[in-house]
Amino acid sequence: MLSGAFSTIGGYWKPLIGLALALFGAATAVMGVGVAIAFSTVAANWDDLTGPGDPDMAQLVPMAIAFGVLMVIGVVTYLLASAVVQAAIPVVLQEAVLGRPIGFGTVWSRAWSRVWSVIGTVCLMGLILVVPILLITAAIVAVMVYATTLDDTDGVLVVAMFGLFGWLVIAPLAAWLWVKFSLAPTIVVFEGQRPVAALRRSSQLVRGSWWRVFGITLLAFGLASVVGYMIQMPIQALGSLPGTMDPFSSGTEPSGEELLVLLGGFMVLSMISGLASQLFSSVFPPLVVGLLYVDLRMRNENLAPVLAEAAARTLPEQYGPPPAGPA
Repeated sequence: MLSGAFSTIGGYWKPLIGLALALFGAATAVMGVGVAIAFSTVAANWDDLTGPGDPDMAQLVPMAIAFGVLMVIGVVTYLLASAVVQAAIPVVLQEAVLGRPIGFGTVWSRAWSRVWSVIGTVCLMGLILVVPILLITAAIVAVMVYATTLDDTDGVLVVAMFGLFGWLVIAPLAAWLWVKFSLAPTIVVFEGQRPVAALRRSSQLVRGSWWRVFGITLLAFGLASVVGYMIQMPIQALGSLPGTMDPFSSGTEPSGEELLVLLGGFMVLSMISGLASQLFSSVFPPLVVGLLYVDLRMRNENLAPVLAEAAARTLPEQYGPPPAGPA
């Protein structure tokens, strides 16, 4: 699975990395413009905010609202970009398993047509995971309220034991549900299913192969996290260089503009490193999950002959009809 994912990235890096770079780059640009506007607002009111006395609430409220709106816009933008990328990966994989090329425009149009179904599926998966966690958390809170009526020692012991038991129940249940429905976003694109039908289909395919799907998926996400950290680490270190040089060691107090420049530079480098890390972490794990989907269908539904037949039909289209042999 892992070697297949790397091979697919190597052979189809233009539509995969290109689309992800365009989407996450646009999201980062939107965030960058918002951060620039926010910093310009802070710089314009820096003397009033850092002057003697407490800052006026009338000055703080508009800034807090601006930063809140910026955060919401950033989250929505990145979620939409992630959804399009997650829908685009199965589109590329559909052609990759047949050995057919695919262009950027085709990937975009087909992915965008399924993006809202992917968002609905992911939200439904999150809701399924959250409901049992909320129920167990409510039970823990109820026990904590009951424990307050007991002696101090007994109450603390009851809360600790029940809290530990609750987490021991939540963690396996969440992992089981996550793996059970992990193929649903891929199914939405591959088979054109609606969210509920895709969840049922994922449960059907994973049945009997839960541990295998869990192990390979966990390894893919772990590898993506390690690679993402290795990408971010040197850029983050570069961003901390101005602080290690200590340009204000002369004893003079840095001005507000100088602090904003340093903070702004660090945030720009953080955005760049986050974008570079996001390119790999957003492509590699869903690609492995998509290959798992194809593999399970080959094992359980005899998909290999269908793919071979489809690939054979594409050969005349790409290379022309075979030469005529002897009668």
